[in-house]
Amino acid sequence: MRFSAVILAAGKSERMGRNKLLIEFGGRPLLSWVLDAVEASRVDETLVVLGHKPQELRPIIRDYDVEEVYNPDYELGMTTSFQAGLRRASGDAAFLILGDQLGLKPELLDEMAIVMERDSETLLVSPRYQGRRGHPVLFRRALFHEILALPPGTPIKVVVDRYDAYHRYVEGDHWCVFDLDTPEDVERARLLFSP
Repeated sequence: MRFSAVILAAGKSERMGRNKLLIEFGGRPLLSWVLDAVEASRVDETLVVLGHKPQELRPIIRDYDVEEVYNPDYELGMTTSFQAGLRRASGDAAFLILGDQLGLKPELLDEMAIVMERDSETLLVSPRYQGRRGHPVLFRRALFHEILALPPGTPIKVVVDRYDAYHRYVEGDHWCVFDLDTPEDVERARLLFSP
């Protein structure tokens, strides 16, 4: 199987008050840690979806072998950004990866890919931590058309929940369910993060 990764980096980070993907951890911007993890995994193709102030993030993504996708509808929500990436994805399955998922590990992506490869009935794979479903989420191509048909503002969770019987899980860690939305979240993340 070929695997695509769609990294969502289009948001306005309104609760943070500045672009959270530029916040530095260990002396490097948050987005670069996510890109490093994807690059070290067995993902075949990486698409980074930009929207709000794309010029701020281009210097970071220029250092990686990724395709830039611009989402003009980024203000209509995360679903439109994933749709923009999916339209360009050529893989048999695609990861939905949040651009702010600090602590993402290539081993997690690889384990999720293996779970999907081993069972042709598996349509979705997610990590779970302490009973909570987290990110990233891996979607088989068979679901792309349903995701692409979602109206703006409709959460992707609608499709995820529809196929619960075909959803498999791997064991994740606290980063899979960690929300990095506010300055307080950044301070908590700094205490937990070790490169």
